[in-house]
Amino acid sequence: MRRSELVYKGRIIKVYKDKMLLPSGAVSEFDVVRHPGAILVVPLVSDSKVILLRQFRPVIGGYLYELPAGTIERGESPLACAKREIIEEAGFRAKKMTRLGEIYPVPGYSTEKIFIFKAQGLKKAYAPGDKDEIIERIRCTKRQIRVLFEKGLIVDAKTIAGFALCGWL
Repeated sequence: MRRSELVYKGRIIKVYKDKMLLPSGAVSEFDVVRHPGAILVVPLVSDSKVILLRQFRPVIGGYLYELPAGTIERGESPLACAKREIIEEAGFRAKKMTRLGEIYPVPGYSTEKIFIFKAQGLKKAYAPGDKDEIIERIRCTKRQIRVLFEKGLIVDAKTIAGFALCGWL
């Protein structure tokens, strides 16, 4: 048994109040954020160099170091989204995209699944980015990434997962 009541509908997410029967037999209520899914790309310039973004995030009121990522649009595959986002955010097109895995960043209240890709064979490309994004592109070595991480400057969970799946952390 599962009942869902729509509480809020936004541009990207929908929030529901769900009542469900758990495997234990208990009935419980949950607030659920339904999200269309997203991608994250690890854009490798070489085996030891990556494109990292310093992006302003209005929700937290500050900048984060992140890998390129984006929301999957209706009818778009994760791979097509990854190819689009690497151009928009990193300014490169990839000759080869390899799917590394997927994560559920906050499964306690959200359905969001993030598909993680490694991009290689990068060539400069251009596509207009989103007007509400403030992004600075930085080329970083593995050592620079580790230093940023050790100093507590890489705190974005999806970025940490992407680097972990590539063996960079």
